[in-house]
Amino acid sequence: MSGLILDTRYRLLELVPIHLRLPYVQIWNVLHFDSSGSTPLALYSWRHETSPEALARNVAGLQIVDQLHGPLMPIAQAYVERNGLKIDLSNPAATVSKLAVITQTPKEFDFPISHLPPQFHYAGPFHDNEGRKPVPFPWEKLTGKPLIYASIGTLVNGLNNVYSTILEAAGEFPEMQVVLSVGKNFNPGDLGPIPSNTMVVRIAPQIALLKRAALCITHAGLNTTLEALAQGVPLVAIPIGYDQPGVAARIAYHGVGEFVELGNLTARHLSELIVKVTANRNYRDKARWFQKVIGETRGLDLAADIVERVFGECVEDKQGLAGGTQR
Repeated sequence: MSGLILDTRYRLLELVPIHLRLPYVQIWNVLHFDSSGSTPLALYSWRHETSPEALARNVAGLQIVDQLHGPLMPIAQAYVERNGLKIDLSNPAATVSKLAVITQTPKEFDFPISHLPPQFHYAGPFHDNEGRKPVPFPWEKLTGKPLIYASIGTLVNGLNNVYSTILEAAGEFPEMQVVLSVGKNFNPGDLGPIPSNTMVVRIAPQIALLKRAALCITHAGLNTTLEALAQGVPLVAIPIGYDQPGVAARIAYHGVGEFVELGNLTARHLSELIVKVTANRNYRDKARWFQKVIGETRGLDLAADIVERVFGECVEDKQGLAGGTQR
């Protein structure tokens, strides 16, 4: 029996295996969506609250996202009708995998969600240190001072002001060293003056640097955030888009760092957050608690075990039906 593992970012792609009658599992590589309205959707940096006003706000946020998906629905509906599928696309749960939905977000890093379907599984980071290509880095230039590692991901290209603000803030901490990774598509020469305590590189060996870091400045991408927490490193986040606001909200909620909205970003504000997070030991202690949790959970292994189990049960069920027995 064949089976498919689908990335949930490709919305309604699951209609294909439903039509082909193939078992499928869905994976949340980004921060998963809570469609119940009990917590803020991942696209928002709202605080988690349980007041009637907050819950109404959460529902309104879901409705906005549904409207954004509007242009996709006629295409999906046409596919459903053309293939004779009995699916109510107005129901968000109609196409969710009945076998397993797996998120790489650790349960401990999420907001508390009271009602989750039984096939929903928290795992942990889908990364390890194996299989990565070596990244050249001038290790000899590290001074041994406390290290701040800064990476704003690949989506920030063109937002020069973000990099410039990080550099301006970095210059205020001569007692620390900063490594800023700007990506392949950005010319470091466009940044202007670089503080003497700062190294700017296109690509960085991120995990290796995080192992040495006292702080990570990040766009709150889920992968970078979890990689930092896996090394026990607290964060200062500058969310830019997609699920990053929701990740940033969880960074603050769980006390592993702070965040500043892009529209409120200034060098002074960023400097204040750097001081706040590095001077207060509680942030580091909580990040190290997450390091222990992530290390014990082994999210990649857990996710693989779930996939193998549910697909194996599908094979057993099919064989049992073929033999005239049902489980």
